[in-house]
Amino acid sequence: MKVTAAICTHNRARDTREAVLSVLEQQFDYLQYEVLVIDNRSTDGTEAEVRKIQAMSGIGAERVRYVREEKLGLSVSRNRAIKEARGEYILFLDDDAIAKPGWMGAIVDVFESDPAIGCVGGRIDPIWEGGEPAWLPDAFKTLYTVLDYSPRVMEMESPRIPFGANVAFRASLFRQYAPFREDLGRVGSSLLSNEESELIERIRQSSQVYYTPHAAVDHKIDKSRISRKWFLRRVYWQGISDAARGSRGAAYMTKQALKIGPALVMLLFSLANPRKQIIQLRRIQYSNGYIAGRLGWFK
Repeated sequence: MKVTAAICTHNRARDTREAVLSVLEQQFDYLQYEVLVIDNRSTDGTEAEVRKIQAMSGIGAERVRYVREEKLGLSVSRNRAIKEARGEYILFLDDDAIAKPGWMGAIVDVFESDPAIGCVGGRIDPIWEGGEPAWLPDAFKTLYTVLDYSPRVMEMESPRIPFGANVAFRASLFRQYAPFREDLGRVGSSLLSNEESELIERIRQSSQVYYTPHAAVDHKIDKSRISRKWFLRRVYWQGISDAARGSRGAAYMTKQALKIGPALVMLLFSLANPRKQIIQLRRIQYSNGYIAGRLGWFK
């Protein structure tokens, strides 16, 4: 089998249905791919929705597999997908994303252009379900899993990485490398991250990481996230995540602590400009998160 399209989900039954159907609509040899749904302890009828798709006439029953994973955690779910996958390439699609036409084929084309390519990511376009926030600078949209890296297929040099909503791996790599770190990645309501960047940096030891704009997905951004409160919480947890990854030392923590005072001063001068205000608030929240992560002051 050529492709395993893996969708890891937790309590997003309706979104998961749309994600699965978007994969089944791909113009790709149906004998060469499977859709693998990893249900991470959902309680909202996710299994029933997947069973409905399996019962549909056509290729649903043959191509869609359902696996329940009781241990909570996104990295746990992704690692279960890696273990269960039958495909030569494992294509991860978020449960709140919709694959656009040509998505699967475009990723496979990049992999098959060079055996040295171990990871491929694609474009991620936002669907702002509550409207795009006017206060959000373009540079910060990546925190909402928005990615438009290049208009052409090209290698992504470190530290640039694809995002987990639309990323694929050559399955054979996991005979050489451990999969996602399960002490990183989201669990329940926490916004802990960096499991993707940590894995991809290890893979770069022997393989190339590529981006293709032709493998695009639409990513729904729930209206509950389109607020300064959620954004600043996301930034705070990014600081914690960077500390938890352990790639920087105590000197970096000191540097972050020294940034807080000047950022507070600049904040006072930017209260009339929402975009400048959010820039300073982001600096403060990231520094606070990093310090909390280094000191273990979080749950």
